[in-house]
Amino acid sequence: MSTANPQPLWQPDPQQIAQARITRFQAWAAEHHGAPAEGGYPALHRWSVDRLETFWAAVTEWFDVRFSTPCTRVLGDRAMPGAQWFPGATLNYAEHALRAAADRADEPALLHVDETHEPRPVTWTELRRQVGSLSAELRALGVRPGDRVSGYLPNIPQAVVALLATAAVGAVWTSCAPDFGARSVLDRFQQVEPVVLFTVDGYRYGGKEHDRRETVAELRRELPTVRAVVHIPLLGTEAPDGALEWSALTAGDAEPVFEQVPFDHPLWVLYSSGTTGLPKAIVQSQGGILVEHLKQLGLHCDLGPEDRFFWYTSTGWMMWNFLVSGLLTGTTIVLYDGSPGYPDTGAQWRVAERTGATLYGTSAAYVMACRKAGVHPARDHDLSAVKCVATTGSPLPPDGFRWLHDEVRDDLWIASVSGGTDVCSCFAGAVPTLPVYTGELQAPGLGTDLQSWDPSGKPLVDEVGELVVTNPMPSMPIHFWNDPDGRRYHDSYFDTYPGVWRHGDWITVTSRGTVVIHGRSDSTLNRQGVRMGSADIYEVVERLPEIKESLVIGIEQPDGGYWMPLFVHLAPGAVLDEALLNRVKQAIREQLSPRHIPDEIIEVPGIPHTLTGKRIEVPVKRLLQGTPLEKAVNPGSIDNLALLGFYEELARKRA
Repeated sequence: MSTANPQPLWQPDPQQIAQARITRFQAWAAEHHGAPAEGGYPALHRWSVDRLETFWAAVTEWFDVRFSTPCTRVLGDRAMPGAQWFPGATLNYAEHALRAAADRADEPALLHVDETHEPRPVTWTELRRQVGSLSAELRALGVRPGDRVSGYLPNIPQAVVALLATAAVGAVWTSCAPDFGARSVLDRFQQVEPVVLFTVDGYRYGGKEHDRRETVAELRRELPTVRAVVHIPLLGTEAPDGALEWSALTAGDAEPVFEQVPFDHPLWVLYSSGTTGLPKAIVQSQGGILVEHLKQLGLHCDLGPEDRFFWYTSTGWMMWNFLVSGLLTGTTIVLYDGSPGYPDTGAQWRVAERTGATLYGTSAAYVMACRKAGVHPARDHDLSAVKCVATTGSPLPPDGFRWLHDEVRDDLWIASVSGGTDVCSCFAGAVPTLPVYTGELQAPGLGTDLQSWDPSGKPLVDEVGELVVTNPMPSMPIHFWNDPDGRRYHDSYFDTYPGVWRHGDWITVTSRGTVVIHGRSDSTLNRQGVRMGSADIYEVVERLPEIKESLVIGIEQPDGGYWMPLFVHLAPGAVLDEALLNRVKQAIREQLSPRHIPDEIIEVPGIPHTLTGKRIEVPVKRLLQGTPLEKAVNPGSIDNLALLGFYEELARKRA
């Protein structure tokens, strides 16, 4: 990788740097905790990983984390897996999420937007009242600390209230979006055995109503541990037999009572995409999420009470949990429930405008779709409030950076971020005081010793290696559900480099301290020893207007050979003729590497994804290697199972 010194696409001006919360934090931490006063972010980051305990103590002090029982020390045992954070301390996540109600009573805590794009506010006072009422009702239903409470809900205010009421009681929240089918939901919820189920009767998406009452009936039949079902009539239907009405449970005026729980008490269960086998049920703690999200949102995203935070997400994705945590910083959060591209591709920009979003987060795929569709955000919308556009889900290609810069504003902070459901946070991404380079993430996060390693565990600079984290983060899973000896947890992250978290991404850490993500290391393309992430191929191929989406797989052959097909889903009207084949090959040859020209380019009816929108490379690779469908993939985790038949048939023909 070139170590030349490119020009930044954007740089914060001196005033922006001075006003950033991270700058004020550094000055304060220098005075009170021995952090370096000079040297900007790189010096602060070095200190945060070298003096891990001091750094996290400083975070809890700076954000005034309320420990009802103080800790005996910051880190009891720092070995991974199993690091013990703030042993002895007790607190409550929901108490911190509702703190701003004292100062901002009548201001909006939530702005709820549906496909009409009309924002509807829920004030801090009203949010606190509903959480107080619902948490009292949950206790009356016998819900106790550690019990699981589940939501089959879209991104609506009721989902936020239910999560916070669950956390207030000390119970454990888990959710799925209502576009998940019954099997997918049961694969998740049956593992954790919830005692309460919050459901909607349906949802609206793409201008249509989708009735989910039959799915809800199936969930009730198949979840024998559920003692109470709460009906939210989004489509206006009557509550089914034996279900409780949401309105009745949230009508009270009880002050919320916040159960004080140990720092490592479970807060919620998230799920890996589960493309093979049952999804991993990932458990994160009340305290770990609280301090990690305060750091990430309050310092890296620079959010505070004057901000409005909009991230396009669903309740089935960790970014929803991350969005809700915006409340910790006193920020107004925007909940958009609808299609990302309805009534037209520019829909999300309209929501950003109508809600006055200051930080707007979306997927790299959406940015590239806007670019392809000829959307002009700044021409058509007033985006003057937007300070930062952030992207995740997959690496934002250089063309995406340039498009945002050209089409939104040339003085725009663009934050491509990368992390994982596994930590419900970012390993690298936004830093308000650093420049932005095209195609690169600004820097690793504070307290995160992110490195790129070769197979023998040697750190690499300006070279592609495995993404590893060499010290514990508070939001790392406390355990997986139903993994009593911790083997599945260990094997997921710690089997390659003992005691070091290996995430499964290829990255480059540059000599400038920036980070480039190249895609999943388990589906990496490795030809004649030259490794390349699939994201690099997609970026080049999908610039061609005829190609809607693509999927590239590299397969080691039994004879030592290597077969690398590229599957392409064409735009309407496009034809995969000789001319297009040649343009695809030429683009890869000229912009990437002649070694990574595919062996075959094959037209497909569509590209399969997980329910959270990620292309499924590894299961397709397994199918092509001859693994039977039921072993290669968990059917409930795929957006369109029918598409996999094509790859199965291809494997059969090749065999």
